Amino acid sequence: MDVNFRKIDIDAYDEDVISEGELYEADPRDPGQVLEDAKAKAAAVRSSLSKGDMAGALGTILDSPPFGANVEDAKNLTLQTVVTVLNSTKSADIPNVVKSLTPEAQDTLMKYLYKGMAMPGWGDVSGSVLLGWHEKLTDVAGTGCIVRAMTDHRLV
Repeated sequence: MDVNFRKIDIDAYDEDVISEGELYEADPRDPGQVLEDAKAKAAAVRSSLSKGDMAGALGTILDSPPFGANVEDAKNLTLQTVVTVLNSTKSADIPNVVKSLTPEAQDTLMKYLYKGMAMPGWGDVSGSVLLGWHEKLTDVAGTGCIVRAMTDHRLV
C-alpha cells in the first residue's frame, strides 16, 4: 500500500487558494505614518475626554483604523485608546454615543470589542464593560453589525 499521497501539499496544486493580500486592499500609508497617525489620534482623544466629549473621542479614534501587516504598534495603541474611551463612558450615555457614530464606525467598534474580548487579562480590558458596549451597540446597529465585523478581512 502506497502512503506517499499523504505527504503531498494539495494547496500547492489548488488554483483557488487565496492569499491574504488578495482579500483586501493594503493600507496605502507607510507603517511609520500609521503609527504617527495613531499617536495623533490618541492625543486628540485625550483632549476630547478631558472636555467630556465621549462621542467625539470615539468617533475620532474609529476613523480610518490601522489594518494590515507591519502596523502592530499602531493597532495596539489604537486598541488601548478605544478601551480608555469605553472605560471612561458612563453606562447611561452609551446608547447616545453609539447612535452618534456612523455605520462604518459602529462596525469598527464591534471589531474592537471582539478584539478586546479575545485578549483576557490584557491591560484594563474589563469583560463586563465590553459586553455592556456589545449589548448597546447590537441594540442600535442590529445583528448585521456583528456579521459585517466577523466577515471583514481587514483586522484591526
